[in-house]
Amino acid sequence: MRPGTVFYKLTGSGNDFVALDGGSVRASDITPPLVAALCDRRHGVGADGLMLLEPQGGDPVHFVFRFWNRDGSGGPMCGNGALCATRLAATIGMAPSDGEIRIGTDAGIHRGRLVGENQSEIELPDCDLPEPRPAVATLAGELAPMVGVPSVPHLVLEVADLDAVDVKSRGPLLRHDPALDLWGANVNWISRVADGSWRMRTYERGVEGETLACGTGAVACALSLGVKGTAKPPVRIWTKSGLPLDVSWESGNGRATSIRLRGEGRLVFRGILASILTVNS
Repeated sequence: MRPGTVFYKLTGSGNDFVALDGGSVRASDITPPLVAALCDRRHGVGADGLMLLEPQGGDPVHFVFRFWNRDGSGGPMCGNGALCATRLAATIGMAPSDGEIRIGTDAGIHRGRLVGENQSEIELPDCDLPEPRPAVATLAGELAPMVGVPSVPHLVLEVADLDAVDVKSRGPLLRHDPALDLWGANVNWISRVADGSWRMRTYERGVEGETLACGTGAVACALSLGVKGTAKPPVRIWTKSGLPLDVSWESGNGRATSIRLRGEGRLVFRGILASILTVNS
């Protein structure tokens, strides 16, 4: 990828991304060091992840969504990234602004649409409902561990005081807990709000730190609450940034269907790369 390449900066409830148009940038040009350099907040553009939108013309999808975490590792999907990609695709004419936008991902086809100013909604593929994972090594106050995989694996824990959670120290331990699958999971802590909504904090794999929001994490939290009978759809999840994510779904026979995630998908700016500096850590 050369200087002069156009890029876009987007945010979904504070979960921010650099995006590239696959009409001018090839996936083969994107390497882990390049991703890390672009996402570096001191030497690069700064982001939680990098997205590439490869135009497909609408049959069967309008574009293929490729995603890399900030550390350069690939991810099958990203909820807030897909909300942002829906907005960007409509803005640059890759998809319609007034109808369904079909998104191809490594986790299946997702369907998006614009629902208001700077707001998008995506429908995720059906998935198994979250299940208890009592073998996870929790601390006192970390209750009812559940694991769900709405496109991406998540561990969900209920806590009484969300602000007291030491995400920096607990995140890495739980993210690699032996009770999880080989590649681990994102970790989400949730607590109830008086009005019936919930608050969430997230430690994201690939970022290896706390992010201001997580779209698939909000879905995993909402589905977990539904399984336990402590919430019914739609569920509002307040992110670390203070912006909400709304989740609705239907369930039956151990499966979640018609899963919808709604939240911010905002284009912040369009820029042109002048140089790309890879910094050794």
